[in-house]
Amino acid sequence: MKKTIIYLLFTVLIISCSSLKETETALNQGNYDQAIDIAVNKLIEGKTAKRNQEYIPLLKQAYMKAVAQDQILLQRWQLDNNPAVLESIYETYVGMDQRQDKIKPLLPLTLIKENETVDFDFENYNANIIASKNDLSDYLLINSKTALRTANTIEARSVYNDLIYLEKINPNFKDTRDLMKKALEKGTHYIMVNLKNQSQTVLPQLLEEELLNFSTYGINDQWTQYHNNEIVELDYDYDIDIIIDRIVMSPEQVSKKELHKERLVQDGYIYEYDANGNVKKDSLGNDIKRDKFVTIKASVVQNTQFKESNVNAVVQLIDNRTSQTVDRFPVASNFIFTYIYGSVYGDRRALDANYLETLNPRSVNFPTDEQMIYDTGEDLKYKIKQILNNLNYN
Repeated sequence: MKKTIIYLLFTVLIISCSSLKETETALNQGNYDQAIDIAVNKLIEGKTAKRNQEYIPLLKQAYMKAVAQDQILLQRWQLDNNPAVLESIYETYVGMDQRQDKIKPLLPLTLIKENETVDFDFENYNANIIASKNDLSDYLLINSKTALRTANTIEARSVYNDLIYLEKINPNFKDTRDLMKKALEKGTHYIMVNLKNQSQTVLPQLLEEELLNFSTYGINDQWTQYHNNEIVELDYDYDIDIIIDRIVMSPEQVSKKELHKERLVQDGYIYEYDANGNVKKDSLGNDIKRDKFVTIKASVVQNTQFKESNVNAVVQLIDNRTSQTVDRFPVASNFIFTYIYGSVYGDRRALDANYLETLNPRSVNFPTDEQMIYDTGEDLKYKIKQILNNLNYN
């Protein structure tokens, strides 16, 4: 028990020294906020603990250097007429305020050995934060309005991100939300999807609906919207044509084959006899016997029902701005129906249990051509989704 306590104390000492060294390193390298975070976390554990007392002067030093560094940056930015620095000014004031808020709950901080309270020079940054936020908000709003007038699709997304940031720092500022809607609409690619059946075979109605139901594809996102019903007031950036150009259905087939199996299995016991014809006994007086094995046989008349459907299609991307076909992707899908049934003659133990489970006793009706085409369409839909996920809209 004593050794365990000594070991734990030694471990705590090592960890404490490691954290202290980490704080000093961060401070010496100019990573003042990192040094502050380490010191604050240690002091939260216990600011009067002897092992944590060394963090107090380090915290004070890191805080003073961090504030001085921020003030130098603020002076430089405030002399700069470039409005791009407004965000840096605002974020710096917010950061300075948050830095103080980390330390305030720990106050007062006292160096017990010296019986000295360590003071921190805190400032009220509320006025600076509000003023810099308003300057930044005005700039972002005016800049977004100007940029949105001539922005293309990709540029509109950048404007939208600026407005999201503006909404975060200054919710519902003037007409920010109206501009966000416009930027979102302008930054979205709207794509009209058409299904064209050129195969001379009627597609099941349910398959047509599912191929065009893009909500089930899971590929609509913030900047890409697929429609199968045209909205007249929208200018669609692209058309996607899913062209079914060939459907092939195999005839219904039944193949037959005969299988013969045999297996060596245990079938009771054989007693061992001595020279006098008596059953031998073991040391406990029990009869001595060994397993008896026999060969069993079984025959199977196995029938396999088979039917296959193949659907070939093309996914075609058309840029409506140029009326040009941008890409064409061939797609081929198939579906195979198989069903095995048959009869067993002989000892069923000669056959594997897994095989017997798959051997049905009687035939079933073949699926209709319509059902086969629909089942093939499930694989077709998956492959179309893969193509659409990899499309690059400019």
